[in-house]
Amino acid sequence: MPLLIGLAVLFGLATLVPALCSRLGRNTGYVLAASFLSVFLLIAYAAYSSPGDDTLSASWNWLPALGVEFSLRFDGLSQLFCLLILGVGSLILAYCARYLSEDGNHTTVYMWLTLFAASMLGVVLANDIILLVVFWELTTICSFVLISSAGPGATPSAMKAFLVTALGGLGLLTAAVLMAVAAGTTNLGVILGEPERVLSSPLAWPAGALIILAAFTKSAQLPFHSWLPGAMSAITPVSAYLHAAAMVKAGIYLLLRFSSVFAGQTAWSATLIIVGLTTAVFGAIWALRQHDLKALLAYSTVSQLGLLVGAIGVGTATALAAAMLHTFAHALFKATLFMLVGIIDREAGSRDIRELSGLRRVMPVTAAVTGLAGLSLAGVPPLIGFVSKEHLYKGYLEADFAPGAGVAAVSLAIVGSALTFSYGMRIFYEAFGGPTLQRGLYERAKSFLAPALVAAVAGLALGPAIGWLNPVLESSVTAVFPNGEPTEFKLWPGFTPELGMTAIAITAGMCLFFAQNHVERVLMRIPVPGDMFQAMYRSVVRLGAVVGKPDSSNSTAAYLWRPVALLVGFAVVALWTSGSLPDAHSAASRTDLDWPLLVLIALVVVGCCIARTTLVSVSMLGTLGLLIAVWFVLAGAPDVGMTLLLAEVLTAVAAVLMLAGTAIHFRRPKLPRLSGSLVIALLAGASATVATLAFTGGREMSSLGQYLLDNAKGETGGENVVNTILVDFRAVDTLGESVVIGTVTLALIVLLGRRDAPSVECAVARPANSVFQIASKIVGPIAVVLSAYLFFRGHYYPGGGFIASLVVGAAVAFSYMAHGKIPGGRWLRPAPMTAVGIVLSLGVALMSLLIGDPFFTPVGTYLDLPGVSIAVSTSLLFDLGVYLIVLAMVIATVDRLGRGALAPAAEAADDRRADQSQPKEKKEKVS
Repeated sequence: MPLLIGLAVLFGLATLVPALCSRLGRNTGYVLAASFLSVFLLIAYAAYSSPGDDTLSASWNWLPALGVEFSLRFDGLSQLFCLLILGVGSLILAYCARYLSEDGNHTTVYMWLTLFAASMLGVVLANDIILLVVFWELTTICSFVLISSAGPGATPSAMKAFLVTALGGLGLLTAAVLMAVAAGTTNLGVILGEPERVLSSPLAWPAGALIILAAFTKSAQLPFHSWLPGAMSAITPVSAYLHAAAMVKAGIYLLLRFSSVFAGQTAWSATLIIVGLTTAVFGAIWALRQHDLKALLAYSTVSQLGLLVGAIGVGTATALAAAMLHTFAHALFKATLFMLVGIIDREAGSRDIRELSGLRRVMPVTAAVTGLAGLSLAGVPPLIGFVSKEHLYKGYLEADFAPGAGVAAVSLAIVGSALTFSYGMRIFYEAFGGPTLQRGLYERAKSFLAPALVAAVAGLALGPAIGWLNPVLESSVTAVFPNGEPTEFKLWPGFTPELGMTAIAITAGMCLFFAQNHVERVLMRIPVPGDMFQAMYRSVVRLGAVVGKPDSSNSTAAYLWRPVALLVGFAVVALWTSGSLPDAHSAASRTDLDWPLLVLIALVVVGCCIARTTLVSVSMLGTLGLLIAVWFVLAGAPDVGMTLLLAEVLTAVAAVLMLAGTAIHFRRPKLPRLSGSLVIALLAGASATVATLAFTGGREMSSLGQYLLDNAKGETGGENVVNTILVDFRAVDTLGESVVIGTVTLALIVLLGRRDAPSVECAVARPANSVFQIASKIVGPIAVVLSAYLFFRGHYYPGGGFIASLVVGAAVAFSYMAHGKIPGGRWLRPAPMTAVGIVLSLGVALMSLLIGDPFFTPVGTYLDLPGVSIAVSTSLLFDLGVYLIVLAMVIATVDRLGRGALAPAAEAADDRRADQSQPKEKKEKVS
């Protein structure tokens, strides 16, 4: 339960951020920082106070039919990454409280940073591979929003980061499915605990390759590295947290976690070591070419992540322990450097090292803290970076996937470290050394410097006191290799080969630094490989243009013939293979009104085909829908009939609003085009007829249908099987459809909600229709009462939230057409209604987990009233969420489309008034 509480606290904090920001402003960061530390202490205390060991787990049924659980597990590896996520996160949020402006609205930054932390915590705690994928994708979404929130100029970078990491997310999802099939379960504990079971399957290696793809895209390895420097367009706290300390470590965590299965396998080791060390060297070279401090740190992060990936590829206990320690060390010194770059940028007004010099005289504390972080980055004793680098060298020497692999690997690691030392010295010397170019600068407030100072001092203290981290690192390695030999870290292990390698790297780095002018000229001549992302993006766009060229015509007939031809082909093949159509059960659904309805439908279809105006076409299509709705009711499907009827009414309203101001009359088509349309229509009709006869000849009750009829009332308390399917048995499907509808609503608001759009009040310029307005006042209350009646009876009789919302939606549309504005004012705003509906639906879905039932299991009871017993269930609340979401979409559609429709009417009315106010002589002169 503490694990779920920790996650719930973070997600709950995200929902409280708007209220906190309205009261505390930027100081909300301090509240969130304290909350992050509290969550970590809660989880750690629960783990170490549990009997047996420091492993804590909890599980709830989620999708039992698929064997998927909402399962969480806190072990040694999770502990290390929780400390990184929540500890560094608390420092970043405290930094935000002084980095952000005093008078701005910072809700977006704080809310999405908190959501990101919750998502990352979910990644490292997930004990089900499907749950891991869900949280993994949430981190991608949070990153996209946080980058794009920096302004319009950051949108391309946000899109690049999203597409690259989403590609890895798709790979991870596929790998999860393959792993589940290979292991026979989605439980990570079982998958990782029985590697032989997984490796014996032919699906193991495709899954491993896709896991590597996911990790490479998230941790910015070649050739997927380019998104990370672009992500530096985000504000500095976001770069420090997501793109240096936490999000990019998700790929490292994934590789560490699955080392239990793939470590020691030649293909796995070779891929990680070669790609990782290549990325480390080239990332350091690209860092030396940069003049912008954030860009330099971005490429430095790429390089350091490459070192980590290579060490994980070695796969021994020593290498993995070193990778874990360096992961922690990197989070400390890189977060410190990013925070300090933000301070320098705020004070000096620039991040270009060519414009910075001598800042040590005016910002001595900032200079000292930068020096500590830079020395840790460079691997200089006695800082924690020195300890981790030495053990990385020791781990690389154990690489054995090929003869001489260890020597080659450690040589590349030394080269990368030498380059790292060089740009680390460059950061400090060029910003803080030399003469002071800018006068009037001063040290920032202590509260602004404090988070960076804490991280830098921690890096200094944990070097000599590295023994404090040994238990944490030992339990982390044990979580991956239960039988592995523990590695004991020491600041001074004696004169070892690794110490000599460190000396070589530092000496070479010093030489590169002192020869930096010559080195920079050489580096500038090295060609930079093209951006793989841009090349792939352009290729996809070109492919799309080629594929879509046949359908680029504005005429529907130009592209409609292909799907119709495909449909006809299927019909012909079906007839050819089956030989004949089954006998239709014509007597089962025949009524006395079938033939009259069929004749009316045929007449309406003919009328629609020969219509020459938009109004007649819309009227005919609406009438056609009405007749089909009546037919559904006669056939015993009143739910479908009512839904179709209301949908046709709203479709007609939307069509009128969209077509307002367009051409009233259709052009008469020429004979060749008319003939082609006739052929397409006849073929489509013939295929539909064949399909109808085929399906009506096989109407036996399926086993699933019989199960629903037999068990609907017993399991849900409802007697309307259609409604119980929607809100109980297949509630997850309904939730997904509701989210789609909510997305459409928000898209309508954003795309059609321009600032220069005419206000709905412009409708009053039209001549008022008193009868229409009076009728709307009568229809409105009746619709509300009818909607409530249909809503509450939906679980027992035809009705439900969807139909009830369409009833009110039709009344809203009617009132809008009469009065030119949405009734209800602020109470019927679509965006808040959508948010409330989705939150309510998700709340109902999660409610069952709290009592130990599977995801979306209805929770209810019976109310015994005088003479009657009524079943009350959480399904009613879920139906209310659907009601709000659908009603919000109707309101948004009517309002946004109506603005464009009413504008021409208002302009015409203004022209008439202006024309009437002109003097007669002037009008005659004009004429």
